[in-house]
Amino acid sequence: METIKIVNGCIPDFSKKEFVNKDIYIEDGKIVDVGTVCKEADVVIDAEDRIVSPGFIDIHMHEETLDKKKKDPYYSANCELLMGVTTCVAGNCGNNRQSLSEFIGYVEENGSPVNYMSFIGHNFLRKLVGVDDRYRASSSIEIDRMKRVINCEMTKGIVGISYGIEYSPGISSEEIIGITEGLESGDYLLSAHFREDGEKSVESIKELIQVNKETGLPMQVSHIGSCSAYGFMGESLEMIDSARKEGCDITADCYPYDAFATYLGSAVFDEGCFERWHKGYEDILLTEEPYLNTRCNKELFEKVRKEYPNMIVAAFVMREDEVIEAFKAPYVYVGSDSLFRGGMGHPRGAGSFPRVISRYVRDRKELDIIDALWKMTAGPAGRLKLNTKGNIEVGMDADITIFDLNTMEDMADFEKPTLSPKGIDYVILDGKVVVENNRILYGREGKFIRYRAD
Repeated sequence: METIKIVNGCIPDFSKKEFVNKDIYIEDGKIVDVGTVCKEADVVIDAEDRIVSPGFIDIHMHEETLDKKKKDPYYSANCELLMGVTTCVAGNCGNNRQSLSEFIGYVEENGSPVNYMSFIGHNFLRKLVGVDDRYRASSSIEIDRMKRVINCEMTKGIVGISYGIEYSPGISSEEIIGITEGLESGDYLLSAHFREDGEKSVESIKELIQVNKETGLPMQVSHIGSCSAYGFMGESLEMIDSARKEGCDITADCYPYDAFATYLGSAVFDEGCFERWHKGYEDILLTEEPYLNTRCNKELFEKVRKEYPNMIVAAFVMREDEVIEAFKAPYVYVGSDSLFRGGMGHPRGAGSFPRVISRYVRDRKELDIIDALWKMTAGPAGRLKLNTKGNIEVGMDADITIFDLNTMEDMADFEKPTLSPKGIDYVILDGKVVVENNRILYGREGKFIRYRAD
């Protein structure tokens, strides 16, 4: 493997909350020297006027179906890599695109553009044991079946359990807690897409806090912006703050947009949604053919929901000032919630990380650059027990993103949601330069990482 030396770059020191100018020497996938490096290397990168950051970690995204028949099934993962992400967590919102055995097997056999970890999804498990009605609670027998599957999946290195409560409203709190029995042997993580958003968001946050208290397992509140950024973010964060002061282990993630995206046929759009959001049909954008980039009215909304229930739509219903408020909380990480199909979807999957830096750090000065980078690197690394990632220190994995703060810009929008960003010069994964000047050089250096529950 080639040796790499990075010189003249600005490296974040999260312990001191400052940047330091040091060289980095990389060998055999590891950072072996940080300081004034005199020895030669096969590859020398001059990072003058650049920030040399640990590779970004996306704690909340959605993997694609890995079809062996496709030449390159990694559409979302390629977009992640091009925005500086080197490690992703899949299986969020209660859903897995395929069985974990299939997913892990494909990644281990073929490699991946990024490193992957994964949750086992509760909604996926419900379907697996025969709960086809999203408005029905699981029986005690079905819960026991799910527990047996989870115990099996624990041996494969899952991060924990993810829930998509809003997608299956029949899920009871007893079911949420019941399937965690057996996870006590390790510090597994729970990740939850809340029960209801908008006016019901505070009650939803309260439920997740109670789950943490009753299970004793760490709780990750998924995309808190799309839960509470409707006039209820302050109250939601205050509730989490109070719980954390009482000893509850609760963190959250968020993406930097005022619109969420999901399937139009999902329970998210059941009767009463517009009243919760205080929005209308015209705030829903269809993102796929035959109605690509068309705003809804009542008639079109009902027609598409009936005829194309799996169409991804964007709902412009959130308040950006409250999204920013969420990011200012020290326990809220950056998570893209990436979701693409056929190259269409929400630009968050190609722009979230650069957008936080360009829009909220550089242009609006809402966040400090060190704090923002921590939310993308060391913060989620700690949450995921990735002890060799998230910092640039001797002995750490050589996952590095080099970018220009002055030119960093997310380019993806709702018309072209997969456009890669500007300003990222290099991405290094496992000690190899995999992206240079917005071009993927090597797209299979990633691996599946097994969670270390202890």
